[in-house]
Amino acid sequence: MVLALWVCGLVVVLVAVGLFVFGLRRRLIQRSGGTFDCSVRWNVSDEPDVSGKGWVYGVARYSGDRIDWFRVFSYAPRPRRVLERSAIEVVARRLPEGEEELALLSDAIVLGCLHRGTRLELAMSEDALTGFLAWLEAAPPGQRVNVA
Repeated sequence: MVLALWVCGLVVVLVAVGLFVFGLRRRLIQRSGGTFDCSVRWNVSDEPDVSGKGWVYGVARYSGDRIDWFRVFSYAPRPRRVLERSAIEVVARRLPEGEEELALLSDAIVLGCLHRGTRLELAMSEDALTGFLAWLEAAPPGQRVNVA
């Protein structure tokens, strides 16, 4: 009986520590500012896939001429993806359709992009989209920027 209580107490402590570290990581990512919620679907086909599959929820952070993208449900201290401003090309914009509406945040707008020849989709709020497009257009002189 004592052993069972000790094991249950240890499990509760480990879960609490895990949740604390999880929250601390998110706080450290957001500490420098310039972050926004952004879901990503990587390496998609040319035709819109409205099945809702493949979307990964994350937090994006502006970092100079790049965006660092972190998975929300991860303990990794480094970004999962890095998108350079000079390599991003916006090719389409649309509202979520079908099952995508369930997979994404309620006010999300889907942005179809090319990054170094890889097609990806970013889903973010309208406010975050305005900031993202302004960041793209604010590229230094000489960089080509394609914003659809």
